[in-house]
Amino acid sequence: MTSNLAQSAAMHRGLSSREATARLARGGGNTLPRRPATALWRRVVAQLRDPLVLVLLAAAVFTIVTRDFTDAGVILFVIVVNTTVGVVQEVKAERAITALSELTAPDARVVRDGAQRQVPAADLVVGDLLVLAEGDIVPADARIVQAAALLIDEAALTGESAPVEKRPPTGPERPDTADALDAVVSAGTVVVRGRGRAVVTATGAASAMGRIAAMLVTAAGLTPLQRRLAGVGRILAAVTLVLCAVVLALGLLRGQPLELMIVTAISLVVAAVPESLPAVVTLSLALGARRMTARHALIRRLPAVETLGSVTILATDKTGTLTEGTMVVRRLWTPTGEATVTGSGYSPDGDVTRDGRIVSGAEAPDLTALLNAVALCNDAALRPPDGDTTTWLPVGDPTEVALLTAAGKLGIDRTVLQQDHPRQAEVPFDSDRKRMTTANRLGSGAARVICKGAPEALLQSPLLADDADLLRRAAARADELAGAGFRVLAVARADRATLPDLTGDGERGLHLLGLVAIFDPPRATAAATISACTRAGITPVLITGDHPATAAAIATDLGIIAAGDPVHDCRTGDPGPPAADGVKVFARATPQQKVAIIEALRGTGAVVAMTGDGVNDGPALHAADIGVAMGQRGTEVARQAADLVLADDELATVVAAAEEGRRVYANIRRFLLYALAGGTAEILVMLTGPFLGLALPLLPAQLLWINLLTHGLPGLALGSEPGDPDAMRQPPRPPAETILGAGLWQRVARVGTAIAAVTLGTGVWAHATDRPWQTLVFLALGATQLAVALGSRARPGTRTNPMLFAAVGSALLLQLAAVYLPPLRDLLHTQPVGLADLLTVGVAATLGYAAIRLDHLVGRRTSAAQSPGEVPRRDPADDRPHAASAQR
Repeated sequence: MTSNLAQSAAMHRGLSSREATARLARGGGNTLPRRPATALWRRVVAQLRDPLVLVLLAAAVFTIVTRDFTDAGVILFVIVVNTTVGVVQEVKAERAITALSELTAPDARVVRDGAQRQVPAADLVVGDLLVLAEGDIVPADARIVQAAALLIDEAALTGESAPVEKRPPTGPERPDTADALDAVVSAGTVVVRGRGRAVVTATGAASAMGRIAAMLVTAAGLTPLQRRLAGVGRILAAVTLVLCAVVLALGLLRGQPLELMIVTAISLVVAAVPESLPAVVTLSLALGARRMTARHALIRRLPAVETLGSVTILATDKTGTLTEGTMVVRRLWTPTGEATVTGSGYSPDGDVTRDGRIVSGAEAPDLTALLNAVALCNDAALRPPDGDTTTWLPVGDPTEVALLTAAGKLGIDRTVLQQDHPRQAEVPFDSDRKRMTTANRLGSGAARVICKGAPEALLQSPLLADDADLLRRAAARADELAGAGFRVLAVARADRATLPDLTGDGERGLHLLGLVAIFDPPRATAAATISACTRAGITPVLITGDHPATAAAIATDLGIIAAGDPVHDCRTGDPGPPAADGVKVFARATPQQKVAIIEALRGTGAVVAMTGDGVNDGPALHAADIGVAMGQRGTEVARQAADLVLADDELATVVAAAEEGRRVYANIRRFLLYALAGGTAEILVMLTGPFLGLALPLLPAQLLWINLLTHGLPGLALGSEPGDPDAMRQPPRPPAETILGAGLWQRVARVGTAIAAVTLGTGVWAHATDRPWQTLVFLALGATQLAVALGSRARPGTRTNPMLFAAVGSALLLQLAAVYLPPLRDLLHTQPVGLADLLTVGVAATLGYAAIRLDHLVGRRTSAAQSPGEVPRRDPADDRPHAASAQR
């Protein structure tokens, strides 16, 4: 089949229109597969499976059966809001496959019926003869049959930072040979130089882009927060139902009416289960998302806000993420000395320094000769800023653009240079010769021959007429620079009396001008970001499609690995066992291998964030616990596959977002402590009260009223608490730790017992002194929980989060209104109490504040005593050190 296609291409006529139409009908269009849409009812059912929601649904059914329609309406409202938010977030997240189809070129140039024509890319078929030119996006997988200096940028697909030369195969086509690989172009890559023709070999789902699309079909799994909350829901559902059944049984044994005890048990279920937890979680996530947006991190899936705070491994791409994504000349070597080039990007702003001093062209004739040569032997161009753009725009091969930029930093005007020395002949670069040669006019018939290329191809006789010692020194320095991750070019020239034949002896007898070392430099903030991750206990891992030497140099420079640490070359076919070997750098990884690495890391129990910008990063972004895409230079595929998009392309924003994630998680734990302690107190009051002479401590309506006030606005306000300033100087919580772990459930028990003790003490005192004891129990239970809310603040004694003060004040006024306003008093069956009794309840309620502050001190001392040899980690949810081994 392949040979037939090549023969067809050789005829230069392409397919006939009739044959193309027939193939399109048989094989389908050049479009990517789309994931089947999930029915709305399936999304709703998935949301309703949450254990907490199931408990609320059961409570709603029972309240409807007992004709308590007000309570049923409140419960159903919470369920509807929670379900709606979850479904909306799911719908927004499912666009990755659509983005892949948008990436492909909308039109393509083909030869059909012997004539060149423009057709929609979707109408391409296998066998079509593509016409490729500079700037084109390759619309389908194809095999080159003609090429002239054809250079393809495959960075978005493979991660390789340098463009790749493409040419027709020179011998029999075997798919596993380098010769055959040089003839393959893939959909979504870009022609940066030259022209060519290629026969389409795969379209749609069968193309490289289609295979990546297939890897994005699997549904995203639960986030760490969702898994933890699901576990809490199951525990709460089981424990609450059992305890409420006990309350029901005890009431019946005491002779209470069956209907009253059923309603009481249902009310206790609703009161004990923090049904406002979904609202608090949603609010915390939404506030975190808003704060992240202000810090240039755009959240696409709301649960991803918290996931960032759980991250233990940050897997990052190299090109455009840790590096600037632009080729820059950094070192110059000539036989008489070395120089360093400063500056970033393609702007000529920068200097050439030698021995720590800025030099000009007149002061360094050797550097002037070297950079004049690379500016003349060059096919790229730089467009200065204009009205539409504020940056210099590169045109052509990024390596050649970098050479032009370096020349500009020495004050060389390429336009003037070309006018004085116009090009008369050239031999383009190709992968066999590994060099490019030009001849430029000097005047009076003379010509200057300039050759640039790979050191191994140029630093040899008879191309160079220099002595062997100079060539050995140059080769040694070239090897050193290559080992440091630079792409090295050697440059030579010779002046001829007449225009030489460049295909013959014209290239021989040149003299070495020097070496140019080109680098995709690290971002200015990258090293600080990696350091911040390490301090926070987040392990950075580099996964790139680039060369191992380049990956090792960047990783060592940024502190990801130490000099000499292993770098895994994925071209061996094995993605590597990162957990066993401790490998932190993976080079030349394919999209499939990137996914395998991410899954292997997650298999160790780690929570993995993956950053990237290319098409090749899409599957890995999708497979990670949280995918982070670059917003400016990233492909649409990466952006749509990710959970978080960095609007400023700065990796440091990930660290800022992780800090917000830790804040969100801490506030959710803070709310759980507050709400579950209140629920525990309510259950203890209802269970223990009858044994202390309080036959039915609280009526169902009173329980629900307290629950509404305490879990409502104050609970939501706790989700807005500020973060711990030391949060990013501590290791992340262990991935296997439950949301009630690190001593939280013990704290719930202690604080809940304290609230119950205050409430029961108030009730027993009131009962013994013949006061309206049930009303005083009602007031004490609500007021003590509100005091605990104030004591749960992240920074007590400050004015942060004024919303909490307003919420507690409002709830307290409503609690008093339930006792003194006749309509509410009739609804809740309360009685007005005197000022002295009210003050007594107020004093007793302050014990709740004292209890939770005292619990902080107990927890701090317990942690220090149990882990004297460990570094304590501050847990902002409980405002105390938490022992955790420092993962530095």
